[in-house]
Amino acid sequence: MAVSAVAVVADSAATLDPQLSSQYGVVTVPMQLEIGGRPVSEADMALDEVVARLGEGMQTSAPPPGAFVEAVEAAAAAGAQAVVVLTVGSNLSSAYQSAATASTLGEVPVAVIDTGTAAGGEGLVVLAAAQAAAAGHSLEEVEARAKMVADRVRLVATVEELKYLVRGGRLAAGAARAGQAFGVRPVFELSRGRIRPLRPSWSADGAFDQLLAQWRRSVVEGAALHVCALHAMRGEDAAALLDKVRAEVEPATAFIGTFGPVMVAHTGPGVIGLAWWWEPPATS
Repeated sequence: MAVSAVAVVADSAATLDPQLSSQYGVVTVPMQLEIGGRPVSEADMALDEVVARLGEGMQTSAPPPGAFVEAVEAAAAAGAQAVVVLTVGSNLSSAYQSAATASTLGEVPVAVIDTGTAAGGEGLVVLAAAQAAAAGHSLEEVEARAKMVADRVRLVATVEELKYLVRGGRLAAGAARAGQAFGVRPVFELSRGRIRPLRPSWSADGAFDQLLAQWRRSVVEGAALHVCALHAMRGEDAAALLDKVRAEVEPATAFIGTFGPVMVAHTGPGVIGLAWWWEPPATS
């Protein structure tokens, strides 16, 4: 594969399909875990072990600046003349600050973008940037494309329990108690780095339908759909969700995004959701 003039680097909170990452040469920088006081790279931790140890006070952290520096230097050594680094929302992680620090230490121009989202939402932003880079666009054009998608992308999901989001400070405890007091299925939206509870459902099937309803209400006639079904240990349900979308609109982009250990540490297992954005037709 020919090296693009602009390389794309992303933290591993972006659940971009590995085949797409490989196809477009996206460099992934692993997030970090700490279990029992021992730091571990996400890349070295099996998901099953993370789930088994969720009750042990697991901590997560962003990649250190040095990890981003290494990724930028590797891209430059491979022939890239500039690098775009995309991170999980800065309200959710310090990855943006870490990447921003690293951006001043390399020998090629680096643009760092806070996507304001995570998981499949971040994956869609990363993919759009990587496609623009592969098409030969300049650093400024790739950066503009990524920011445009980040501004438009939406992510809705349902979780089995909100306690993990509360434990990590991503959601207020009061909102979690209100959502789960009656044994309902929590549903939330992640937008511009903020997690907002939506109307809960009384069952897993009801939550599934609500995700689709949120997507249906966003449909833009004549626009191209870019969509990701995201999940944590619910691959079959994510595939079924994506099939439901495809039955109504044939996407221009569609993939399934699987959560890694750090994301599961924050959400717990059993997450399923949709991330998407609509691209209006080009005007002449």
